[in-house]
Order: sequence, then C-alpha cells, then structure tokens
Amino acid sequence: METVLVEDVLHRFLLERAGVRGALVRLGPAWREVAGRADYPAPLRELLGEALAASALLTANIKLDGELSVQLKSAGALRVLFAECTDQGRLRGLARWEAPLPQPLSLDALPQAVMAITIGNVERGRRYQGLVELRAADLAGVLENYFAQSEQLPARLVLAADGEHAVGLMLQKLPDEGGHGGAKDEDAWTRILHLTATLGAEELLATAPEQLLYRLYHEESVRLFEPRPLTFGCSCSRERVVAMLRSLGRDEVEATLDAQDGRIEVNCEFCAQRYEFDRVDAEHLLRDAGGASVSGTTQ
Repeated sequence: METVLVEDVLHRFLLERAGVRGALVRLGPAWREVAGRADYPAPLRELLGEALAASALLTANIKLDGELSVQLKSAGALRVLFAECTDQGRLRGLARWEAPLPQPLSLDALPQAVMAITIGNVERGRRYQGLVELRAADLAGVLENYFAQSEQLPARLVLAADGEHAVGLMLQKLPDEGGHGGAKDEDAWTRILHLTATLGAEELLATAPEQLLYRLYHEESVRLFEPRPLTFGCSCSRERVVAMLRSLGRDEVEATLDAQDGRIEVNCEFCAQRYEFDRVDAEHLLRDAGGASVSGTTQ
C-alpha cells in the first residue's frame, strides 16, 4: 500500500528516552505558491525554501502571538531574503537578488550581511528581534549557532528544499535530560546526533514524517503530538498600507499622487493583492493621522 505524503503540516514530537524535543515540517502547496512568485535561481530557491521551513520550525516550541520572521539583508547579489510564519500557520516569503549570484551561495561569505529573527504582533506594538551571526555557510548551521547563543541549549537542524517541497527537522536538547526511571543518560544527545547524521536531503524530501521519525528514532520512544496545519497566506491589509502611507508624511503622499495622475497603487509582493487610493482617500487617511489636507482636494 502506497503511503500518502501529508503536506503543509508541522509535527511536534518528543524523544522520551533521550530527553530531546523536536519538530518536523513538510511543505508542498504552500511552498510552491511562494516559489512560483518569481523565477528564482536554483540555489536561491533552495535557500528560500529552507528559510520558509525554518520559520515554521521556530514557532514549534514558543507561545507565538503574531508572526515570526527570518530576514536576511546583504550588500551582495543576495539583497533580501524573508520568510514568515504566523500563529495561525500562514506562511509567506520572498527574495530579491541581482545576477550573478555567487556559487556556492555561502551565507558566511555575503558582504555586510545581517540576519534577524523577529517575533511579535504588529497591531499590538509588541516585537522582539534577535540578531543572528552568520558564522556558517548554510542556514541550518547559522540557526544552530543562534540557539547555542540565545538559549544556551544545543540544537540540530536539517533543512532541504527543491522546486516541489521544503522540509525541515529540528531537535533540541532539553535542560534536564533523563531516561527511564529518572536515570540520567549521558550519551543521549550524542546518540541522537549520530542517528540524525544518517539523514540526507533526498530522504528528507521524499519520506513521510511518521516514517522518517520511525526510521531514525524508533528505539527512542517517540511521542508524536497532534499535527498543526500550515498554509500560504499573507498578512497584508488595507489598514497596514494606510499605516505605511501615513508614515511617509504629507509631502511624500502628495508627490506620489502628482506623479501617478492622482492615484496611489500599492501591490503586495507576497500575494499580489492591489490596494488603490485616490486624493479623497489620501486626504482622509492624513486627516485621521492629524496631517494637513492633500492639495487639490475639496475641503
């Protein structure tokens, strides 16, 4: 009987014998929706897929209210990389680049590169941002270093993506590692790392989550929790665009209206949703923000 691969889902699990918690995310349609928004070169497409899977993985063991994003900026050919997962399981992402991209696309070789992990709720004005040092060539290594510094707990990540799927596995050693009967298992984390090292990208992309966890950790008493569904979705809204226009100020809004025949059009890069504003709309949004009226409108 052929196994059906369930996609766009996040699995949380516990390796009870080893005292290790984990998460496994498998993206199909949601990833293809993101990947299809631009003609990404293969190395960049793979990196963006890994970042999208990682953004979902990083939500697995935190109480999230809002969004978690992974964002990279550099002065090199890879200008911007952005991936986000919300508390509702909605995913979005994009990348901007200039050809030619370096081969290989090593994160620790990008000039003036900065990576940040941001957690928060824009509407409620709560946000935490942590900067990530790019001291590894690949995203998995970069994030492992981040966990070692920010949580002082070892973590292991395995990420893979192609044109069809983006998959990620994350393992974290629990603070009070213990085995059966409360006896401490000194070799547990090393044992788990050895088992995980047998996993290659091809197997990660091709294997159903339940089968993969059984193949790797069947002797470690795997407890699998209720899966969490994921989907492509965008957090853009007219209200957010209005807030952006207000932040520009009256002079900039007027200049844009004058340059575009009395209309402002904003297109979301993530989902292609279009928002339009005329002079009357602009006057209302500036008046509500306490700004002066837009010239050329009737008071």
